[in-house]
Order: sequence, then structure tokens, then C-alpha cells
Amino acid sequence: MEGYCDFARFYDILQQEVDYREIADFYCVKIHEMGGKKDGVLLDLACGTGSLSVLFAQKGYDVVGVDASDQMLSAALNKPHDNIRYLCQSMEELDLPVMADVTVCALDSINHLPDLEAISAAFQRVWRFTNPGGVFLFDINTPYKHREILGDNAFVFDYDELYAVWQNELDQEDELCRVDMYLDFFAKEKGLYRRYEDFLSEIAPAPELICEMLKQCGFTEISACGYLAGEAPHERSDKLLIAAKRPS
Repeated sequence: MEGYCDFARFYDILQQEVDYREIADFYCVKIHEMGGKKDGVLLDLACGTGSLSVLFAQKGYDVVGVDASDQMLSAALNKPHDNIRYLCQSMEELDLPVMADVTVCALDSINHLPDLEAISAAFQRVWRFTNPGGVFLFDINTPYKHREILGDNAFVFDYDELYAVWQNELDQEDELCRVDMYLDFFAKEKGLYRRYEDFLSEIAPAPELICEMLKQCGFTEISACGYLAGEAPHERSDKLLIAAKRPS
């Protein structure tokens, strides 16, 4: 898997200001609005270090956490994981031992797939392992966010144990609004700083295209709303929640 090697080592430090409980609560509200089950099997797709998996398990789901990075999953296993099974798989080659009642793919993980073919393959695999009546929800960064917020900008994170520089390059000619991300980490180790680096890439297809791809897979009741706030999408929306259902 591209990236997420040294990044996985520092992921939880960089995400320490993320309110995972707010995110889990938001997803659960949307799951219930879609008529999704309040228990049963929940697939946490691209689960990363398992922070959301833990919260979904606490809410009563039997969680299957899937991620393509064994480094991320190693960190997840260091957290409480009652009622959670972790599998190291890519989204495009998802192969579950059970069927899911709910699938969640959070924190713009769909954007990290390399192209439309990979997104389509991931959607098809989710369809394959979703029970009739099951729901699929995920959040995505929009083309607006890639052009106007991430773009060619740089971001600096300064913590006691870590200093990180995140530099972006927007591919102006890529119709999928691709942003390449170059990360340099300086971690404090035994009084000195050691440098690590990683590379990530994100694409941001138009939300309308994403919804059409879901429809082609057979999903229905497809909708989009603003992430966390839940407002109707608009031209300056930087992040959306997409929800869909497999018909009963």
C-alpha cells in the first residue's frame, strides 16, 4: 500500500484533536435515519488505528475493522478491541467472513483510492458483502476542498514529541483534483530528533459522479449532506457525507 508506513507511526499524535466521539455519534444518527440496524455487524472500512472501531463496538455493534496497512492495524490492536475483528485487506479486494449490516468508511478514506476504477471496485465489494437492507456511509473531501483549502499549501504540526511538516501539490491538470502530500516527521527520541518521511495522495471526484457510481452498483436511497453539520451540499462544501442502501 502506498504511504501509511511512517505515517502510521505518528497517526494518533496527528489526530489527537479529532473528536472521534462526535464523528461516531454523527454516523449513528445517519445510520438510524437510513433505517440501518442499531446492532449487528458493522464494517469499519479503512479503519486505521481503530479509534472509531472502538466507539462503534461500545455502541453495540460487532465490528469488523479492515485496513490495508498492517502498521495501522498493529496500533489498533493496542487499543481495547472487545467485539472487534481486524483484517488486513485493501478496499478494492474486500473479502469478509461475514455479511455486514452497516458499512462505514470515515475520515476521507475513499479519497485515498488511486483512481475511479479503484473506487468502483471498492463499491462493488461493499455491495457484495452488504446484507439486503444494509447501509453504506462514507465521507469525502470535495473538489472545492482540494482546490481551495489543501491545494498547494503547507501545514505544520508542533507537539512536544513530534514536529511535522505537510506539503501539498495540486495537480491542476488532473480532472479528479489530485493532491500529492509530502510528509516530513521529526520525532523526539532520546533527546534528539529523528526524521521520518512519507507520501500520500488524494483524489476528489465530483460528488455527483460518486453517487452515480453507487447507483451503478445497485445501491439506492443515495443522498449527500454536509459532514457533521448535516446541511444541504453547496458549492463551498469542503466535506460531504454520502449515504446509500442496498435494497431489501
